[in-house]
Amino acid sequence: MFGAHTSFPKSKTVVRRWYRVDADGVSLGRLAAMSANLLRGKGKTSFASHVDQGDGVVVINAAKVVLTGNKKTQKMDFRASGYRGGQTLIPYERLLKDKPERAVELAVSGMLPKNRLRSRFMRRLKVFRADEGAVQYPMAHVVDTKNPKIKSGGPYVLAAAK
Repeated sequence: MFGAHTSFPKSKTVVRRWYRVDADGVSLGRLAAMSANLLRGKGKTSFASHVDQGDGVVVINAAKVVLTGNKKTQKMDFRASGYRGGQTLIPYERLLKDKPERAVELAVSGMLPKNRLRSRFMRRLKVFRADEGAVQYPMAHVVDTKNPKIKSGGPYVLAAAK
C-alpha cells in the first residue's frame, strides 16, 4: 500500500546541455517551437510541466530567419511606453532588418507557458544576429533544423560539437 510512489524531478538535480540552432532559412514559427521545446525540456523522460529542467539554446544567424506568406508586411511588433500616444507599431520587415534578435525572442517567449517559469526559460535563450554564437558557445550540440525529427541520443541533435 505504501510501497509505490511517484518521484518528481528536482530543478537542482537536472543535468543541462546547450544546443546550437542555425536559423538560416528556417521559418520563424518552426524555430520558435523547436527552441521552446528544448528550453522546457520536453524531450526528456523525466519531464514535468511544473519543474524547470530544460536546456540552453543558442540561436545563430537570426537575421536569416524566414517569414512565410504576407507576414513581413502584415505582422506588427506592438510596444507601448505607458504614456498616452506612446504606442509603437513596427512591421516585421523592418524589425527583421534592424533587430532580428527581438523577433526571435518574441516568438519563443510567446510559445512558452505564461507563468513564473517563463523568465527562467528565457534566461537560457541566447540569440545572435550572425554566427558569433558558435564561437562563444563551442560546447553546444548542433541541432538539425532541416530535418527536425526526434532522434536517439537527444532531441533534434546532429552531432556533438567539437
